Amino acid sequence: MNKELMEALDILEKEKEISKETLFEAIENSLMTACKNHFGKADNVHVEINRETCDFLVYAEKEVVPTKDDVEDDCLQIALEDAQEISKKAQVGDMLHVEIKSKEFGRIATQNAKNVILQKIREEERSVIYNQYYEKEKDVVTGVVQRYVGKNISINLGKADAMLTENEQVKGEVFKPTERIKVYIVEVKNTPKGPRINVSRTHPELVKRLFESEVTEIKDGTVEIKSIAREAGSRTKIAVWSNNPNVDAVGACVGMNGARVNAIVEELRGEKIDIVNWDENPGNLIQNALSPAKIVAVFADPDEKTAKVVVPDYQLSLAIGKEGQNARLAARLTGYKIDIKSETQAKDAPGFRYEDYVDDYEDETEDDFDGEQE
Repeated sequence: MNKELMEALDILEKEKEISKETLFEAIENSLMTACKNHFGKADNVHVEINRETCDFLVYAEKEVVPTKDDVEDDCLQIALEDAQEISKKAQVGDMLHVEIKSKEFGRIATQNAKNVILQKIREEERSVIYNQYYEKEKDVVTGVVQRYVGKNISINLGKADAMLTENEQVKGEVFKPTERIKVYIVEVKNTPKGPRINVSRTHPELVKRLFESEVTEIKDGTVEIKSIAREAGSRTKIAVWSNNPNVDAVGACVGMNGARVNAIVEELRGEKIDIVNWDENPGNLIQNALSPAKIVAVFADPDEKTAKVVVPDYQLSLAIGKEGQNARLAARLTGYKIDIKSETQAKDAPGFRYEDYVDDYEDETEDDFDGEQE
């Protein structure tokens, strides 16, 4: 039994997660390569490895010819005299298995065989890492900050390094080496040098995945995240819906004394998070999305995906938000183009008064009534 080879394969399987079968195939290929380099050809060479004991046998199939003078190719033929030393039953015309001793291989052939095995191990290692992280694509992982590469940050994810590019960084966030951070895996590409992993701290899905890991009701499907709008580093609005009437969707996400949402805010370095109830009614949804501002009226057009919103005079700046952020996030969250006016402004603005819609409704009713009389 080849104990040393067996131990080496066990270590590789455990540390690199490369299957033994793949390693056996690599050894077989390397021995074939060594034969080709040593003899010039290996078409009639066979390699057999016992998977249980790791004992291997390399042999060439040679045709038995009457005399040494009849041997035209040493690699393919063997004289009867030499054949009978291997097997007394050998006869002219038989195909004989002639063992090849690996010790006969030259230094160059041996080195090439070694390179074949090492190359296969490297390829498989890269493949294993790629598959492992490809499964985590569109998910959140924890990484350790290694160093700044220009304006990009190299992050160690365990078995592979990822690059947090400048575009995917939140403005104002500064990390120190060895610091642990959570990142969202945007894409995993397979390259000749191994997997290239692109990660993000600005992606809206990062917040979504953090809620999924923090809120058990979201993980088990009781609460759904219907929509999310984010301006990384500043504010995120998230609309949630409960499939169970006995479970408060917003309350589940906030947690006891805000414990759940605070853990996410801490991970996002103080980014503000607004959690609102999702509603199938566009008017109610827009009203929820514009919180914390109070709303007087919402006139939503589902076909045009537009909405006119009236707010109290003193609430106008709150509804629009700093630099228009609240209104912008609400529009992104709901998918509606939102136009906000105060009560004073709305008095003289078409489309912002109940009368505009009541008159239209009455006209339609009158037309229907006239049609019936005719």
